[in-house]
Amino acid sequence: MSKNPIVFFEIGSKDMKKAGEFYGELFDWQISPSPAAQMISIGEGLDGHITELAKEWGTYVTVYVQVDDLDAYLKKVVELGGKVLVKPVDIPGQGSFAWFASPEGNIMGLWKGE
Repeated sequence: MSKNPIVFFEIGSKDMKKAGEFYGELFDWQISPSPAAQMISIGEGLDGHITELAKEWGTYVTVYVQVDDLDAYLKKVVELGGKVLVKPVDIPGQGSFAWFASPEGNIMGLWKGE
């Protein structure tokens, strides 16, 4: 197993309720509202959520890679020619995340659980 598995996915939308209805109906995913997102339970595979939190990025789909040190990985992103988009953000009781762009502009997330 990889030291850094993909652990979560996020769908950014302009209307998370509408997006939740679409993906729920299309794939038979269970969509559950929460204050800042619509949580997606797939049953098998990775769970994720739909959010409107990053409207400045438009619509997007990204995955989160589990790491043991957000700052160290963000430093490595920059060293390899990438760019930090969102510095570490704490989610109380769960962990922290950050976003980066690869040199070609692909956006990915990093996740460090508590």
